[in-house]
Amino acid sequence: MTATETKTILVIEDNEDVRENIAELLELSNYRVITAANGQYGVEMATKENPDLIVCDIMMPVIDGYGVLHLLSRNKKTYGIPFIFLTAKSERADFRKSMEMGADDYLIKPFDGVELLNAIEVRLKKCDSIKAGVSLNGIGLQPFIDAAKQTGNVQLISDEREVYDYRKKYSLYTEGQKPKAVYYLLSGKVKAFKTNEEGKELITDIFVAGDFLGYNPILKDVNYTDNAQVIEDASVMCIPREEFVSLLTSDTQVMQQFIKLITKNILEKEETLVNLVYNSLRKKVAYGLVKALDKFKKEGTPQTVLEISRENLAQLVGVATESLIRTLADFKIEKLIDLQAGRVTILDEKRLRELPY
Repeated sequence: MTATETKTILVIEDNEDVRENIAELLELSNYRVITAANGQYGVEMATKENPDLIVCDIMMPVIDGYGVLHLLSRNKKTYGIPFIFLTAKSERADFRKSMEMGADDYLIKPFDGVELLNAIEVRLKKCDSIKAGVSLNGIGLQPFIDAAKQTGNVQLISDEREVYDYRKKYSLYTEGQKPKAVYYLLSGKVKAFKTNEEGKELITDIFVAGDFLGYNPILKDVNYTDNAQVIEDASVMCIPREEFVSLLTSDTQVMQQFIKLITKNILEKEETLVNLVYNSLRKKVAYGLVKALDKFKKEGTPQTVLEISRENLAQLVGVATESLIRTLADFKIEKLIDLQAGRVTILDEKRLRELPY
């Protein structure tokens, strides 16, 4: 392992001897190690250092291991970090609780060093293979896809599946319909939206290549509660409902990744709701612009142009189209953006993200 490949591991353990022994073992194996003597300090260190993997005891003072995992899974910065529990408890109920909370592995004390190193290596390799195929557009979904491919239980994505090409404004599904499939977007863009009693639309999400959509109603066993419409010519692969459900229920690893995906979606929805309720009009529009930019840009490319209609952008932000247009005009005067027909060019992303009012 070269210096540029050195992984950072956070060890959270209240027993000093055990903590130091684990740290020494990992350092001898060429890992960078940081340690924490209790759960509270461990959460602080994880947030500050953003380690590649966390090894955590369960029974600890201040905050126990379950509390640590819960707090980190609620933080957008740390929710996806591989997490290995260490414990002297061997009851099946404890193991199930750990896995259901989203832990990646569970080692029972006493364990030997080889067992710990193997568990760490497996998780880090899996994480690296996932990252190798992740674009920013698919982040959060790609781990689920990767886990599905590895199980072999259900062919989630296959070259043999039929791909459908849909033109702009085509409706994939509408509110009230019974869901029959999960959709995997290969190219193009799709918006999900709700309509109020006056017929006004509010965009709840925009999907791009690499995204799944339409899975929530299948998991809840309810009809669609929103609508999905193509806003840029799209190629879509359909995954039948029965196959999708079979995959989730047949493999614990896939379910864990899906729990992480749902957690990420919840955090994003909460952040959007806070923006809608508390921010000024200017901050709402700035938030909408950077959110759309994050969604559309591809990893490694300096994309600054958003190709989205004013109407769709207004629905995404949650403001009237007229208010959006006035605010965009102000941003153009302030040289934050430039405007062309159907396009918004971000000139100063940093200032937009840090807009004070």
